[in-house]
Amino acid sequence: METVAEGHVRWLWGWDRKQGDPPFDLRAVQGEFYDWEAEDLLLYDDADPEHRVARSAEEYRSLWEPVFDQLVAADHRLADGPHVLVSGDLAVSRLVFVARLISADGTETGLRATSSLTWRCDANGWRIVWDHTSSVTVDGKTLAALMDSLPGPDREV
Repeated sequence: METVAEGHVRWLWGWDRKQGDPPFDLRAVQGEFYDWEAEDLLLYDDADPEHRVARSAEEYRSLWEPVFDQLVAADHRLADGPHVLVSGDLAVSRLVFVARLISADGTETGLRATSSLTWRCDANGWRIVWDHTSSVTVDGKTLAALMDSLPGPDREV
């Protein structure tokens, strides 16, 4: 069974998008990380302009697929972690990442984000049940330096 730390890092890389990728399908790309039947999920990312809390994986999917479909590219780097605490069938993991998001009009946005996930273990392994991601914008020069120096999916963590 994959560890929570391994899952959190793989989850992070799953948000990457390259120019020419097919439309973003959260269930296809990230589906293994969520319990699609659970009714007690709380999933929040302050990058959502409306600051909505999704209470199911399907609702989370409806928030983020349109956003990622409008991106030409999304590139992530791991800045810290993951750090994990496990107790029984629950675990909490935290990592810090940097993201470069490029929209269809060429606008580049840099973010430094803290991702805190709560996982529950069931017969299928560890699944995300709570997500709190908070981010701040990063200027272009700082973003470039971080993207060049931090590990990503194509660089060893």
